[in-house]
Amino acid sequence: MRPWRRHWGLQADGAAFDTPSSALQPVLHAGAPAMLKLAYDPEERWGGVLTRWWDGDGAARVLASEGHVLLIERATGRDSLLAMASDGRDDRACRILCEVARRLHAHPAVPPDGLQPLSMYFESLAQAARDHGGLYARAWRIAEGLLQATVDPVPLHGDLHHENVLDFGPQRGWLAIDPKRVIGDRGYDHATLFGDPLQLGRELPRRLERRLQVVAETSGLAPARLLAWIAAQQGVSAAWHLEDDEPEQAQLPLSVLAAALALGADGYAG
Repeated sequence: MRPWRRHWGLQADGAAFDTPSSALQPVLHAGAPAMLKLAYDPEERWGGVLTRWWDGDGAARVLASEGHVLLIERATGRDSLLAMASDGRDDRACRILCEVARRLHAHPAVPPDGLQPLSMYFESLAQAARDHGGLYARAWRIAEGLLQATVDPVPLHGDLHHENVLDFGPQRGWLAIDPKRVIGDRGYDHATLFGDPLQLGRELPRRLERRLQVVAETSGLAPARLLAWIAAQQGVSAAWHLEDDEPEQAQLPLSVLAAALALGADGYAG
C-alpha cells in the first residue's frame, strides 16, 4: 500500500486489511476520508469500471484510479441498513435500497463495453436444475421466462443488498459499493435485497411478504413480476452455494425461493 499512498499523497488512517478479492486501507486524501483499494480479482476490477462510470451518482465516488488500483470516497456515517433491518426499520432500509437502485439504473451515460449479460449469471441455475430438479428446476423455468422478456437492459449493481449500500454522511447520503460486471433487467437488482438479512424460521414468509409490498410500491415494479425475480434470483444464489460446495449456505435462499413460490411466483406470465 505504501507506494500507492506516496503516489497519490495519501495519509494512512487505519490498518490495511484483505478480503478474498482485494486489499484495502483507510486513508486521508487532502484531509478527507477515503479508501485505497487494490483489486486482485479481474471481476473485482470490473467493479471499479462501473463505479467510475456512475461518477458518484448512487455509488461511491472514485477519486483516482490507475490500473487495478482505486481511491474511492469512504463511508463515514454511523447508520447501517443491516442494523435498520434488525431493529424494526426494515421498511425504511428497503426504501433506501430502492432509491439507490433507481439512481444507478437511471444513469444517462452510454454503458461501458464488456459488461456480461444477465443470462450468464443464470448458467449455474440451469445446471442445478438439470442436476437436482425440484426447486432449482422451478426457479430456472421462471428465470428463462424473465430473461426472454427483458427489454431496455441497464447496467446493474448485481449484488445490491443491505451490506453493499453504506451511509456516507449527511451530504452524500446512502451510496452503493462493490458492483458486479452485469447488464440486464432492473428487476434483478431489486430481487437481490430479499436474501440478507432474512433468516430461516417461521417469520420468513411474513417478512418476505411485507418486504415484497414495500419494494413493489417504492420501485414501481409489478408485485407479480418482482416476486418472479425473487424466485429466480434466490434460485441462482442457492446454485452458486452448491458450486462452492456450501450446501448449508444454500438453505436460506432455497427457503426464500420456496416462500416466493408459495406466494405464486411461478404463475407470472410476463
